[in-house]
Amino acid sequence: MSENTAPAPTSILTADEKLTLQTAAHGVVSLMAAADPGPISSTRSGMAGGKALSSATGLVGRVLAEKPKGMDLGGSSTADLADRTFTALSDSVTLLKAKAPAEVENFRDTIVTVMEAASRAHKGAAGPAETAMIRKVTGALDGA
Repeated sequence: MSENTAPAPTSILTADEKLTLQTAAHGVVSLMAAADPGPISSTRSGMAGGKALSSATGLVGRVLAEKPKGMDLGGSSTADLADRTFTALSDSVTLLKAKAPAEVENFRDTIVTVMEAASRAHKGAAGPAETAMIRKVTGALDGA
């Protein structure tokens, strides 16, 4: 964002659009935790990813700082979570391109930061399942 560009207020997004961004971001945290199975390692991944979300700035950071109302990441499997998250990722990029183009790269950077933080939380580097999940999330981001 240039120095002369004021940050976009969150009011440019509807409640449903904000929920889409929140679902995408929180879904990625959950997917990264699921890709690092085990009670301790998945907890560490989830906590690291969640902390990374709190470092987001700009419009994206303000939306992610709001309490999500109506977010549903449930399902009976990681595949269900992935379906919801990948759709929300693509939809988030599409809506930001339309309503706040300067925030698209910020959103992508935030998601990448979440994945990096989560993947390094336990072993210091991404394992095979985490690497595969990073590839899938990146594909959903790039596909929009």
